[in-house]
Amino acid sequence: MKEKIIVVSLKHFVSVENLGETEVMALLKRAQEFKAGKQLELSQPVYAVNMFFENSTRTHTSFEMAESKLGLKELAFNPAQSSVNKGESLYDTLLTMDALGVDLAVIRHSKDNYYQELIDLKADQHLNLGIINAGDGSGQHPSQCLLDMLTIYEEFGHFAGLKVAIIGDITNSRVAKSNMQLLTRLGAEVYFSGPKYWYSHEFDSYGQYLDVDELLPKMDVVMLLRVQHERHAGDQNEAGFSAAAYHEKYGLNQARYAKLKPQAIIMHPGPINRDVEWASELVEADKSRFYQQMQNGVFIRMAMIEAVMRGRKLGGLN
Repeated sequence: MKEKIIVVSLKHFVSVENLGETEVMALLKRAQEFKAGKQLELSQPVYAVNMFFENSTRTHTSFEMAESKLGLKELAFNPAQSSVNKGESLYDTLLTMDALGVDLAVIRHSKDNYYQELIDLKADQHLNLGIINAGDGSGQHPSQCLLDMLTIYEEFGHFAGLKVAIIGDITNSRVAKSNMQLLTRLGAEVYFSGPKYWYSHEFDSYGQYLDVDELLPKMDVVMLLRVQHERHAGDQNEAGFSAAAYHEKYGLNQARYAKLKPQAIIMHPGPINRDVEWASELVEADKSRFYQQMQNGVFIRMAMIEAVMRGRKLGGLN
């Protein structure tokens, strides 16, 4: 029997919280099709703008590449030269983009849930473009989460029963929050480690906290997180931070690498603080999937963009 094709169709793509398992798997399989060379045939032009109010290399460039591969037309936007610096609100900036004919806005912003006011419009507001969240503060990072799921799925072919460790600055990580939600929903067993002062008991409902040396030999997937110094304003632990001490206590070094399962893989959302969370000589080791994650980012973002294009009937898609 031929497998039923599921087409994901969304007005906006801002979070993984409301994605069901069927939708997630459909997005992963669509990304695999794009990776294998699948192309879209658009009958109408689609205009996109990438609005990154926080620094980014991988996510920003990956969205640009995804848009190019899909045949979209990208409008340049530089927040440093925009009217935001004159006090213009994010809504009014998007209203301008809408008026100019932009169909999709990919946005990264330091404010948690920035997208809510752009989606839940007031009666006197009118905004007719799709929002794709490229990361909001310490909230959600749906594209990174899904590219991580794609990387795991390519490796193991399933999620049920996989043991996945998330290690590092968990409280401040939007990647950790998105991943713990979706991994649990897909049937994986989630574990946490890293500094306890950057761990919150609100995460206990998703998994168990263990010492890093107890944890690592049991894991199928090890997700390392960057220490997010830029989000530590007012944190007393920041003043006494030592890269060497962190690496010794929580980092993946040669000794810990040697204790991993033979089939275990190591992941990291980037950018990597080499010799802090991950020994530099292990970044491209056999168990590392950092390079594949970056590759997969293009194709999962193609799938996400297509979902919003279909949800808004852009480019002649239904």
